[in-house]
Amino acid sequence: MRVPRTRRDSNPNGRTRVAESSAFLSIMILITASGATMLYATTVTIANVVLPQMQGTLSATQDQIAWVVTFNLVATAVATPMTGWLTGRLGRRRLMLWSILGFTGASIACGTAPSLEVLVVYRIAQGFFGAPLVPLSQAIILDTFPRRQHGLVTALWGVGVVIGPIIGPTVGGYIAEALSWRWVFYMLGPVGLLAFVGAFFTIRASANDKSSRLDWTGFLTLSVAITALQLMLDRGERQDWFESAEILAEGAVAVTAFYLFAVHSLSSDRPFLNPRLLLDRNFALGMVMALVFGMLNFTPMVLFPPLLQDLRDFPDSIIGWLLATRGIGNLASFFLAVWLTRIDPRLALTVGFGSQALSSLAVAQLDINLTIFDIAWTSTLQGFGVGMTWVPLTVITFATLNPRYLSEGTAIFHLMRNMGASIYISICVALVIRSSQANYATLVEQVTPYKEGLRFEWVLGAWDISSVSGLAAISSETARQAAMIGYLNAFHLIAFTGFAALPMLLLVRMPKSTPP
Repeated sequence: MRVPRTRRDSNPNGRTRVAESSAFLSIMILITASGATMLYATTVTIANVVLPQMQGTLSATQDQIAWVVTFNLVATAVATPMTGWLTGRLGRRRLMLWSILGFTGASIACGTAPSLEVLVVYRIAQGFFGAPLVPLSQAIILDTFPRRQHGLVTALWGVGVVIGPIIGPTVGGYIAEALSWRWVFYMLGPVGLLAFVGAFFTIRASANDKSSRLDWTGFLTLSVAITALQLMLDRGERQDWFESAEILAEGAVAVTAFYLFAVHSLSSDRPFLNPRLLLDRNFALGMVMALVFGMLNFTPMVLFPPLLQDLRDFPDSIIGWLLATRGIGNLASFFLAVWLTRIDPRLALTVGFGSQALSSLAVAQLDINLTIFDIAWTSTLQGFGVGMTWVPLTVITFATLNPRYLSEGTAIFHLMRNMGASIYISICVALVIRSSQANYATLVEQVTPYKEGLRFEWVLGAWDISSVSGLAAISSETARQAAMIGYLNAFHLIAFTGFAALPMLLLVRMPKSTPP
């Protein structure tokens, strides 16, 4: 039977129905894109909650369990610049579907990992598949809605980025405490499948660009360089740094690969990452500040869980709530950041970097008897600083960049942010371990029968230096105090890094008309 056609141009009601249908589809696309972004943002924080539990199950040391975070960030950093090429080859719809499906499968596989090495491989796959989700989701919503609505829909889309770090640690902490850390990854399966179904029915296919090509030489040399550098930093403390042939080999590979990447990028017509973009002063400064932003953003989330569980015996559920306060601070700064950025992005960025530095400096003043309130308010302040930094940093970085270089510039921007996070996490974990060992050696020198103060019972309390059990208890407490000093030193370093970024803002030059 032939279906009669409706004349929508002569029927006002028909035009209304078509407009309502189009508006409904656009809203569903926005919800789907936000959901995919929230899925990725949740995973970034949810694994940090269960780091101590994974460390015990997999018999890993503190520097080894950090690989679960650092190599995920490395994979994301390397794969993010490939988004444009993959979009051209596969189209937005197919790339989104494959990314969600691969990300969900890798997440479930993380829960089945029998060893640390296998878990790291699955986390690398998770980072590789998850890398296109954020830039692709943003591109889809900007293409779906008219330009006059871009400010509103970008803000609504950004809510997913903010809510993810609140929901993830909270729910993940309860699940890990009730079941195990593996179920934290299993629970991402249904959420990922729901996002896949939403993308399948709402996102429309886009035209493929088969002519787009990838600079494989630049991509491979950069990947090898970043991986070798990350291995060197992650294993350096364990292998006694450059006293080890392995560390020397990894350092040599990293330097050689970076050199080949730089030479190829400067001599190629279409390099993987265009170094000529650094001729723009604001963009070059933005890359340095993006590196610092990555350092300040992720590192406290890796340091807090082992500190709270190993030194204070906090359960996973409480740790999850404390990490979620960071998301609350982020949410509180969401609209204030936009308002301050309209006045002057440098002012907003000063507040952002300053808040993160002050938060770490406040943590560095605590002692072993820190409370839930101490972590809650400092974590909230740190999240507030992260939210205040992101919008103005983006505006400053791309304020003077030629619009035709926007895609390449965005890729480099996210690469630097993730590289800063992965490298700095390894440096801070190594500082905690080395500082803890040095301070333990210093503190045990004071525990001796010849120490005048230890002759008084009221000084020793329940400890007894004349018995093996008493000495073991003193040794345990000494190690605990030494580890706390190690964490405080790491937070001092984070605070110094945040304050060191502020003078760079004096070099920024904003055009007369700043984009919102």
